Amino acid sequence: MQRIAALLAIVLLAVGCSSKQSDYTIAVIPKGLGHQFWKTVKSGADAAGKEFNAEILWNGPAKETEVAKQINIVQDMMNRGVDAIVMAACDENALIDTIQKAIDSGITVVTIDSGVKSDLPVSFVATDNIAGAVAAADALSELIGGEGEVGLLPFVPGAATSEMRESGFKQGIENHAGLKLVSTIYTHSDVAKALSATQDMMTSNPNLKGVFATNEPACIGAMRAIEAAGKSGEIQLVAFDASEDQVAALEKGLVQALIVQNPFRMGHDGVKAAIDHINGRPVEKRIDTGVIVVTAENLNDPEIQALINPSGA
Repeated sequence: MQRIAALLAIVLLAVGCSSKQSDYTIAVIPKGLGHQFWKTVKSGADAAGKEFNAEILWNGPAKETEVAKQINIVQDMMNRGVDAIVMAACDENALIDTIQKAIDSGITVVTIDSGVKSDLPVSFVATDNIAGAVAAADALSELIGGEGEVGLLPFVPGAATSEMRESGFKQGIENHAGLKLVSTIYTHSDVAKALSATQDMMTSNPNLKGVFATNEPACIGAMRAIEAAGKSGEIQLVAFDASEDQVAALEKGLVQALIVQNPFRMGHDGVKAAIDHINGRPVEKRIDTGVIVVTAENLNDPEIQALINPSGA
């Protein structure tokens, strides 16, 4: 009996020695959980976790408008004693105090996609949303022949990403004298609200020639409204992001151009920046993950395919 117990102890010790513990625990907190964009961010974060032997704790609010819930999630991660928090802020102001508390407790904080109005985070890893929205205005102008009435569908007031895309699009419009912005309606990152907003936009502006939808749910809602009205291709639709549904819509001609980010890189580089900072390595304050205009013409280019399908599946 003693011999069996001794052998068991040796086996348990061997198992314990062979199991490699994570070097870091990184909380990655998106603005929401439902949309393909955030799932791709998670894929990038998980890839970085494997690369740098970090445990990735993924959690976020169900909806991008649930600011209080996101604050609670950040506080919970602080209580769990994570080494770093990599997050996309639901509100550029409301998260500042919580981030300050995290930093005061010795936690590294990196923001991705949507930042805060503060220099507290170590780095902001994201698309240049203003430049991307200017590119959207350029694309829409080309699609409608340089003149006509256009509409804008931002998502959440107070969300940095939404405000930058709204601002960038308006800046872009100023570069095209023939374009007139006739309607701006917030969609709150909700497909049904985006559909209703686009219907209202078309009803109030019968000469509407184009729409810029600033994220995935706005795009899907606008696409459905335009299609239901029998105006697909007549009203040109340009949108941010490249979910499977959006790419399929581009292939079918229901969407004319996509402003494509690199959410995989946001997740990966956000985690990498946090780990670099923990180890005392220099980290750039602003890391631009890039943007590209995708149309039916360039959709099958290898570079584009690698961007919209980083897993290669």
